[in-house]
Amino acid sequence: MADYQAPLRDMRFVLNEVFDAPSLWASLPKVAENVDPETADAILEEAGKICGGVLAPLNREGDEQGSSWNDGEVTAPEGFKEAYQTIVEGGWNGLGGNPEFGGMGMPKTLVAQFEEMMQGANMAFGLAPMLTAGACLAMDAHASQELKEKYLPNMYSGVWSGAMDLTEPHAGTDLGIIRTKAEPNGDGSFNVTGTKIFITWGEHDMAENIIHLVLAKLPDAPKGPKGISLFLVPKFLVNDDGSLGERNTLSCGSIEKKMGIKASATCVMNFDGAKGWLVGEENKGLAAMFTMMNYERLGVGIQGIGAAEASLQSAREYAMERIQSRAPTGAQQPEKAADPILVHPDVRRMLLTMKSYVEGGRAFSTYVAQWLDIAKYADDDERREHAEGMVALLTPVAKAFLTDRGLETCIAGQQVFGGHGFIREWGQEQLVRDCRITQIYEGTNGIQALDLMGRKVVASQGKLYELFAQDLAAFIEVNSGDEALRPFLEPLAAAFERLSDVTDFVINQAGDNPDVVGAASVDYLDLFGLTALGYMWAKIVKTAAPKAADDASGFYSGKVKTARFYFDRLLPKTVSLAEAIRSGSDSMMALTADEF
Repeated sequence: MADYQAPLRDMRFVLNEVFDAPSLWASLPKVAENVDPETADAILEEAGKICGGVLAPLNREGDEQGSSWNDGEVTAPEGFKEAYQTIVEGGWNGLGGNPEFGGMGMPKTLVAQFEEMMQGANMAFGLAPMLTAGACLAMDAHASQELKEKYLPNMYSGVWSGAMDLTEPHAGTDLGIIRTKAEPNGDGSFNVTGTKIFITWGEHDMAENIIHLVLAKLPDAPKGPKGISLFLVPKFLVNDDGSLGERNTLSCGSIEKKMGIKASATCVMNFDGAKGWLVGEENKGLAAMFTMMNYERLGVGIQGIGAAEASLQSAREYAMERIQSRAPTGAQQPEKAADPILVHPDVRRMLLTMKSYVEGGRAFSTYVAQWLDIAKYADDDERREHAEGMVALLTPVAKAFLTDRGLETCIAGQQVFGGHGFIREWGQEQLVRDCRITQIYEGTNGIQALDLMGRKVVASQGKLYELFAQDLAAFIEVNSGDEALRPFLEPLAAAFERLSDVTDFVINQAGDNPDVVGAASVDYLDLFGLTALGYMWAKIVKTAAPKAADDASGFYSGKVKTARFYFDRLLPKTVSLAEAIRSGSDSMMALTADEF
């Protein structure tokens, strides 16, 4: 299997050429204080070395060994603790963190590239910094100044890690029915009691303290999701001078045996009157959680891209080296017993599909990260509100579409290997197993589709959709005279029209038939995602086409040719998706329970 190498050339292309991120950063004063093109490039270079040289070599052995549980204590696989210290010493844990508390203040557009490298190199490990970053984000936005000063510096440094405790045995998506309780102590602290499951890295030996953010209900809380509060519950209590005190009354009851990401500890966490502190306002815990959800859900989408990139690197190398049969047009390497399998159209179909989704997905994740940066840092209220609307609309697409295509890409990579793809030593089967969880956690992809279709599109009567539609329409109009783009703009415009038509169709039907939203949602998200990636590939062609003729490396010409494949072979799927949506919900809802 190919050794994972961070795709730095493509990341620089997307950041600097397609999206001109340095200009975006310069327009955001709070970002411009912390980053310039030289700093960003140095961060990418060093991140690539660490992810390729430190994290990737631990991936397979970590999968085979797994984290281990013994009497409440969890031990990470061999090498993980040392790798974590490397991350800590380099300041990577606080890359996007608030500089006021020791973070580096880097923009999401840049942090997203590091996240992809880390997840592509070793997803199970990458979950630890990812969860800490999410916890820090929620705290920075909602915790009191006292809590932020007490906890964030050590979390940004990585001396302490973070965990998010949402799910309970009986309550996954429906958080309104959680049973974990928080009783006030009268001194500003609370005693938190309950059980949480599926808590990623909820217990481990890599950091000296673990800071849990726990959803729980106060005694007089309203029923349902409006009665949920968020509490900071440390593994070890922290003294006023910042030193660690006694262990809190929380424990890891067990860790799950899983299909994938076996190196990460997925914990059952028991809180037995554990002392905690309120983060944000009472009964406003979900609002605090959703502050970080847009970042985390994009992060999960990026996990899909990372795994897909790793699969593509390996499959591409294998296709160039594995010889089987002759090319349909005759022997390409007659001196050998057979030709490399890259000569066969079906292998090229798989590799080009992988390449299309990986590189288009990388551009799309950067596009979403760009809106996150504007929403967080823009000084202009109108600009910030516009970006917030785009983030709300695009986040479920980024999470679900990129992870669905991520698994599809990993399976295609496995298929390129044939029987060898099913064998452990080549690494493709692990990528398939690891990537599978990305469609499930941080809100299943079906829930993301419902969120997009129901909450974002129908509930806003299409107003949020119009933000994206205006952006795409403006791109088509501005570039209508570009001859190099014309072959791409026409099919993009057709897909865009299709998406707009079914958007109106569902909005119009939803008032009379409540099932229409759920029946259309998954197909609608796929249609949206395919169209959005078409937009990204058109932006890529706009950048690459003028440079393709004089490019000896083939980088830019390869972009244009891959875009041609995407528009010829993948974007047409929008036709069948639109027809499926227009079929309505009748056939889906017709069977009685007995008829299943």
